[in-house]
Amino acid sequence: MAAPVTPIRVLRLPAVIVKSGLGRDSIYRGGREGWFPKPVKISKRASGWVESEIDAYLAARAAERGNS
Repeated sequence: MAAPVTPIRVLRLPAVIVKSGLGRDSIYRGGREGWFPKPVKISKRASGWVESEIDAYLAARAAERGNS
């Protein structure tokens, strides 16, 4: 029996802003500089962020807080 497949959720920018607490410019800068997940193209004129990557980013930030 195959394992259940978890659907990939793609978040648009307003949802990423709310979820991460970062602003638009910081989100795009973070993607360019490599410290925040990069967006993925979902159509010719639209992009979004994979929710599990945002969750992993936030979990890593929380883990760093405990190591200080």
